[in-house]
Amino acid sequence: MATSTPTIDETARGYAGWKTVFACFLLAVTAWGFGFYGHTVYLAELRKLYGWPTSLISIATTVYYLLGGEIVIWVSDAVRRFGSRNVALAGLLTLCGSGALLALVREPWQLYGAFLLMSFGWATTSIAIINVILGLWFSARRGMAISFALNGASVAGIVFGPALVALIGAFDFATAMPIAAVATLLIVGPAILLWVDRPPHGSGIAAVSPAASGAWTRQRALRSAQFWTVAAPFALALLAQVSFLTHLIAFLEPSTGRYLAGVALSIASICAVVGRVGLGFFIDRLNQRVVTAVSLASQAAALFLMIHATDTAALIALAALFGLSVGNLITLPSLIVQREFEAGSFGMLMALVAAINQFTYALGPGLLGVVKDFAGGYPTALGVCIACQILAIIIILSRRSPREPMA
Repeated sequence: MATSTPTIDETARGYAGWKTVFACFLLAVTAWGFGFYGHTVYLAELRKLYGWPTSLISIATTVYYLLGGEIVIWVSDAVRRFGSRNVALAGLLTLCGSGALLALVREPWQLYGAFLLMSFGWATTSIAIINVILGLWFSARRGMAISFALNGASVAGIVFGPALVALIGAFDFATAMPIAAVATLLIVGPAILLWVDRPPHGSGIAAVSPAASGAWTRQRALRSAQFWTVAAPFALALLAQVSFLTHLIAFLEPSTGRYLAGVALSIASICAVVGRVGLGFFIDRLNQRVVTAVSLASQAAALFLMIHATDTAALIALAALFGLSVGNLITLPSLIVQREFEAGSFGMLMALVAAINQFTYALGPGLLGVVKDFAGGYPTALGVCIACQILAIIIILSRRSPREPMA
């Protein structure tokens, strides 16, 4: 006897998927807290504690992102085999544990070891798994759900980065890291246990099902010009964005002091939330490729002006301008993939985009550190970021975006 799939109202207040969105929001706060914004704090503190060169710490960060990029390719396969809850919990435990291990670092090889462990946690708590988890629960409102959850990435910059700086100021680096790790586990762990799981209905199950992936495979995507007009510009954009944010405190501290540099990071993150939420009301009616180009242009302008600015207020204002597009450049790839590719391929293609992005921006912190040390300052390094953003604008505008998402 034939059976019908129940109709699910994804906009309903009582829909269980919104609890999963909140859990993913907390997961994003953790991932970008320890695994992204934390690195600008680690760089500044470890350099201050041990006098290590900027390039040594930056290259460790690059190795961290490279390994994470290799792992993230297989996130959708891991979710299919072990379940989304188990993968997310493993990532949370590893990320927090490696953060606590940074308190024990005394030699460069120990830093590299802690970052290698952290790379597993980053890959299994960040954008790829959040997209896959929410792809299980949402179809019609997938873009809205992902946008809300990824606001956790910006909240991490608003709350996590400054809180970590405050903890270090109140205690010291070795004490602050375990405190942050334990507090995060106690808050985020229960949310994952309660609300991250496979939905009871069949909605969105294609997100991790190879049988439902349509004609797209990883091999076909890598040979497709259409795919590369999404993957390449965001890889370049995030290379510039990750590089700058990793070095933000170190760049601003000589002009503003540590406290105001932390404030600038917080303001940039607040603006990232404002930018993402504000754009979220209109993004479905706009050409998302043009929006991406405008976002990149605003960041390039902010960096160019920061190179020449010396006034503290101006530097903080320009950090805010840069921050307005930070959240959108994280969210826009998934919205473009949803609009331009078959729905059944979403999870696999997003994991592949995330991996390519990570392999590329992994080079950024180390590259910026090397250029800064070689040139004797940050202006040349920021010029490299601006060049990447201009090239990304050219590529993203090389293809027209369809008006409607593909079925």
